[in-house]
Amino acid sequence: MDRSIGFVETKFFHLKEPLLLESGEVLKNVRIAYETYGTLNKEKTNAILICHAFSGDAHAAGWHKGDKKPGWWDEMIGPGKAFDTDKYFVICSNVIGGCMGSTGPSSINPETQKPYALSFPIITIGDMVQAQRKLMEHLGIEKLLSVCGGSMGGMQALEWAVNHPEKVKSVIPIATTIKHSPQQIAFDEVGRQAIMADPNWQGGNYYGKEIPAKGLALARMIGHITYMSDKSMEKKFGRQIKDETKKYKFGELFEVESYLHYRGDNFVKRFDANSYLYITKAMDLYDAGRGCPFHKVLEGKNVKFLVIAFRSDWLYPIYQSQEIVKACKIAGLEATFCIIDSTYGHDAFLLEIDEESHLIKHFLKKVFEGKL
Repeated sequence: MDRSIGFVETKFFHLKEPLLLESGEVLKNVRIAYETYGTLNKEKTNAILICHAFSGDAHAAGWHKGDKKPGWWDEMIGPGKAFDTDKYFVICSNVIGGCMGSTGPSSINPETQKPYALSFPIITIGDMVQAQRKLMEHLGIEKLLSVCGGSMGGMQALEWAVNHPEKVKSVIPIATTIKHSPQQIAFDEVGRQAIMADPNWQGGNYYGKEIPAKGLALARMIGHITYMSDKSMEKKFGRQIKDETKKYKFGELFEVESYLHYRGDNFVKRFDANSYLYITKAMDLYDAGRGCPFHKVLEGKNVKFLVIAFRSDWLYPIYQSQEIVKACKIAGLEATFCIIDSTYGHDAFLLEIDEESHLIKHFLKKVFEGKL
């Protein structure tokens, strides 16, 4: 656990009031799972919110007892790291609609005492951020130093800048977009259809029964292909043969096939199929401009931006990050744009630790000291 923050525990916050959603529906008895790292200063000016990607959770750093590995961004959060817990108070919460401790479709509906399943209301990125804002109020934080996230986490960072600019000094959207392209929506829909085509899905009412494991695993396999790049797959797998006896049969002949099956099967053990549907839907619905040009909704805001993209990311290609930066410039906002040369594809935001750390450390220092 070198340079680690050590052992941590997930905490839970229960909203006292129902949460009014963008759809107009109301979600009652909302619970938010979250973790904190570091110490909030007396002035409460050093708080940073980390927003997780699609299948992430609140356990971003440190170790839970019995863990075989630390939190999903442990290399970025801790003493002396990009999000230096000797300087900053770092928070990460699980999004509503998820299945990692916060209220979602697998939670018990207080009105029926049964899992929500598809009676759970459609949620949006805006709803996720509204729940996060309630958590910040609970923690006594009036204004965040920064909000950072990759992929879907980046959408949440953009949402803070657009709809809660008075509550955040800076945002760091990484490998993300203002809104999904038709291709991105198409990949999500194929994943959703894979789940719903599984006979065990039963219209979402599979709780307490056999889960739609095959459909969920297939959805994850499809998604995971988009997270990598052609170069990273070539380097990792090439055309390596796993089992020569299957050369003239259907089965896991190539190493890449075996890897995808492994990823799919492991995902089933930790994620809920209905949450997959709800969260991908939230991403597809998101439009940071709400139908207006993005620069228009940024006008008059006083939020600093650090936008990071990766050369080999074809799921969220560079041009989408460039659109964010262009909108900031037109709106008169301070924005720094960095492209990292990486062969890892979209997964680079979880893997290119050294380059991200250098950029983020420098940016946060200037924002915290009021030099940016």
